[in-house]
Amino acid sequence: MSEPLVLVAREGAVATLTLNRPKALNALDRELTLALREAVYAAEHDRAVRCVVIRGGEHFMAGGDLKWFHQRLAGADAKQLRPEFETFVQEVHGVVISLRRMPKPVLASVRGAAAGFGMSLMMACDLAIAADNAYFTLAYIAIGSSPDGGSTFALPRIVGQKKALELALLGERFDAATAERLGLVNRVVPSSSLEEETRKLAARLAAGPTAAYGRTKALLNASLQNSLEAQLQHEAESFAQGASEPDFREGIAAFIEKRRPSFKG
Repeated sequence: MSEPLVLVAREGAVATLTLNRPKALNALDRELTLALREAVYAAEHDRAVRCVVIRGGEHFMAGGDLKWFHQRLAGADAKQLRPEFETFVQEVHGVVISLRRMPKPVLASVRGAAAGFGMSLMMACDLAIAADNAYFTLAYIAIGSSPDGGSTFALPRIVGQKKALELALLGERFDAATAERLGLVNRVVPSSSLEEETRKLAARLAAGPTAAYGRTKALLNASLQNSLEAQLQHEAESFAQGASEPDFREGIAAFIEKRRPSFKG
């Protein structure tokens, strides 16, 4: 019996999802897409999970599985395959939507290649920590394709329009230090320390005020589409909601009593 394509491990309130096609550098085919979508959806709706980590072993993800595409194209009219390819991408996009709407923090832990959808997947996570041997490329242009996975949404918001066009149109590979400078990853650590630093950051997030994290995430995700007036109204409603919950009372009490808060999420 073959191993699952996504390994799910729990440590306390942290769920770690490990992509598990190592021989293919975790390249994305339909089976991995469906397995990842199922695992992400389960973590999203598991109230006991307060932080999700997505990782890939020696390589995060080398984009789409070009061998799979080649097999589908062999002897076929590409135009006739258009509905199949669109369905495949929509299934991929289900993963991105779940990650963005998930009311809990999601951390990407990146080693090795993050290419194509691997880069899109990393950007869909809330935070990213990378090993110093990680490398990145949007890559789609090299196969005559436009990007997917929400990268055309995320990139301009993270790096600005001109840099986003450069990364997308030239498809050049860049290193972890450059990714950190551009704001694509939050931290770069030695490769030998990646697992430990990921574990510590995930544990910190899992011990935090999960509901407040979820509201903060929702506010920031909506901010670039809202007017100032609408955003201020959402902030007022969100703050009032949080102030009525136990974590707010605990946070205030801990501050007054000069102790570390014990949030229940």
